[in-house]
Amino acid sequence: MTSGVTVNDEVIRVFNDMKVRKSSTQEEAKQRKKAVLFCLSEDRKKIVVEEGKQILVGETVDDPYACFVKLLPLDDCRYGLYDAFYETKESKKEDLVFIFWAPENAPLKSKMIYASSKDAIKKKFTGIKHEWQVNGLEDIQDRTTLAEKLGGNVVVSLEGKPM
Repeated sequence: MTSGVTVNDEVIRVFNDMKVRKSSTQEEAKQRKKAVLFCLSEDRKKIVVEEGKQILVGETVDDPYACFVKLLPLDDCRYGLYDAFYETKESKKEDLVFIFWAPENAPLKSKMIYASSKDAIKKKFTGIKHEWQVNGLEDIQDRTTLAEKLGGNVVVSLEGKPM
């Protein structure tokens, strides 16, 4: 079932900017998004970038993952992109993770429209290796859960912090 919801061009631009890590000046790199949330527009017809709900690479935050989790509303659904930096025993990696946040407290109507609109945004996000549906803080607060999604027990560090 699809909802007829469309994806705003700004959402696609943000995704492409996060996906393509072109060599840039240090200042440009600092402006790249580490994490961003997307929501439905007020009329519920478009998926848009949520104002003020992002973390930039250049921001000095101790734990970008914990900051990202704090951006999530406890009573409504969202889509998110998180640029995860992690290490396995063999190499350092950076992957985008698509997150569908549908907490238990969200209104049923919201859960239904977000669930039925998920394919619209996923089709625009070509090349995403990791998708994660999360239904509550207990599923997302612990960094080890993200590490499992990225590569199971081969992940030795996430965002520079040992597992």
